[in-house]
Amino acid sequence: MSQPMRGGPMGRGFLTEEEKANRPRVTGALLKRVFSYLKPYWKQLALILAAIAMSSLLGLYPSILTGRIIDEGLIGRSLSALIKLILLSLGVTLLSSLISVGQNYLNTWIAQHIAFDMRNKMYAHLQRMSQRFFTANNQGDIITRMTSDISGVERVITSTFTSILSNVITLIAALVIMYRQNWVLATIGVLVVPLFIIPTRSAGKTRWSLTRESQECNDQVNGILNETLSVSGQLLVKLFGKEQAEYERYRSANERMVKLNIKESMAGRWFFMVIQTFSSIGPMALYLVGGILMMKYDQSISVGDITVMVTMLGRLYGPVNNLLNMQVEWIRSMAMFTRIFEYFDLPVEIENAPDAITPDSCDGSVIFSHVGFSYEPEREILHNISFTLKAGHSVAIVGPSGSGKSTIINLIPRLYDTKFGTVYFGGHDVKKLDLGFLRKNVGIVSQETYLFNGTIRENLLYAKPDATEEELIEACKQANIYDFVLKQPEGLDAMVGNRGLKLSGGEKQRLSIARVLLKDPVLLIFDEATSALDSISEAKIQEAIEPIIQNRTSILIAHRLSTILAADEILVVKDGVICERGVHADLVKAGGTYTELYETQFKKALEKAEG
Repeated sequence: MSQPMRGGPMGRGFLTEEEKANRPRVTGALLKRVFSYLKPYWKQLALILAAIAMSSLLGLYPSILTGRIIDEGLIGRSLSALIKLILLSLGVTLLSSLISVGQNYLNTWIAQHIAFDMRNKMYAHLQRMSQRFFTANNQGDIITRMTSDISGVERVITSTFTSILSNVITLIAALVIMYRQNWVLATIGVLVVPLFIIPTRSAGKTRWSLTRESQECNDQVNGILNETLSVSGQLLVKLFGKEQAEYERYRSANERMVKLNIKESMAGRWFFMVIQTFSSIGPMALYLVGGILMMKYDQSISVGDITVMVTMLGRLYGPVNNLLNMQVEWIRSMAMFTRIFEYFDLPVEIENAPDAITPDSCDGSVIFSHVGFSYEPEREILHNISFTLKAGHSVAIVGPSGSGKSTIINLIPRLYDTKFGTVYFGGHDVKKLDLGFLRKNVGIVSQETYLFNGTIRENLLYAKPDATEEELIEACKQANIYDFVLKQPEGLDAMVGNRGLKLSGGEKQRLSIARVLLKDPVLLIFDEATSALDSISEAKIQEAIEPIIQNRTSILIAHRLSTILAADEILVVKDGVICERGVHADLVKAGGTYTELYETQFKKALEKAEG
């Protein structure tokens, strides 16, 4: 949902073009669902409703007492009555304020707990989404729904809902009091209210329009600054000699922003002048008509009565204007809930089968039987993939970039599900296995290493929280990173930085290997773990990988010949199909895709390493 533009409360009364285009359809089902989140807190809500009613009514009572203060205390010249009524008015105001504090606390308490419930539910739901969801959706949008949208729900509960109730009660109570006081003056007061509301909304629209233009211009200025003052932007400007041209572009946008800011500021001044003028018409009209009635026609009307009517009229302005603007707030609130519910309603693509099994043991064998897969219905990525990996053996998968190698391995732990065919793990269809059991027994070291912003120890313990110091050290040794750990003053407690920023690519990769080893899976998968590293880092990782795969069921996606040669079988994948399979010597002689890869990639890498 679009955020309100800057410019203060004026902007809240009008929808942006995007909001108008995406206005949600408010149905009974939507409202029922919204209020279902309030249902567990109905007792607190009942207290809030009572507090709002009491606070609204008590808030009006000092206005009634003002009439008596004038008539009985001042005009009646009774000091005791004056003191008594002033103290009563102060007491009522204090009581109203105390009730408001309690109401605000309950409001905040309910809003926070509902947001707490929604955030937990959303996070749990997102954790169950398949990898397809996270690759297809913008990360910023996912975070926005988790944070801004759900935080907006708090504002809806603490502001919109309670504001509607408070304004309605205040409006009704003020009208009842005014008509009980004098129906003629009350009717005149009601007829004057539109004179206040119409210019308010008209001036508000004008200022809103200017605010939007000013914001767009400000965005343009910021865009120029971001483009031309960045390192890359400045280099481009200098290389093409565009300093003067960029200065003129910035100066023009800056000049337009200044003019718009002046217009916006002056629109605000004119607005307040109009408001002050029209807001005085109502009271003046009541004084005039009330004075005529009091002097000519109705001796029972007192100065205090007219003062009460004028005060009550002032109390009408706010609720009427707020309720007119509340339509916009209501639409925005429903849009916010709709966006949240859209995520809640996303189907969980990959989940445990009702009869999911958890075997006592697993040998790590893998069978692909006529597997087909597509990210999009019209574009199939894998076609009729079939192969067998026996327990304790290893297979290398090679092929051109984009041929479907990583997709094959992602089907084993069910990061995605097959479109056709079946993947077996340990003799069981992976769709029949418990997800927790499946993923515990499959370890993947990917080319995109992800480390949390913490210590080496914390990143390792993510795989096995109860690992001993000896187990951590042994995993580091197997991953060929223990020498690096020893060089750190803090050892295992050295910080790795955000996403492992303080480590080199090779160090991050070896740490991720140690983490997977600590997990101790029966199937170990290396997905081009050395593809983006320099030769020294690659060699160290290779030293770690080769002994490991001798003792485990392994799948290797690699471009390094020594790794491929260590595998029991090589699968060559091209355009989503296994086009060749066998051992290195036979595949090189075949003169097919593998021979081409050998000549263009593997052989050069080998010569480079040997040289």
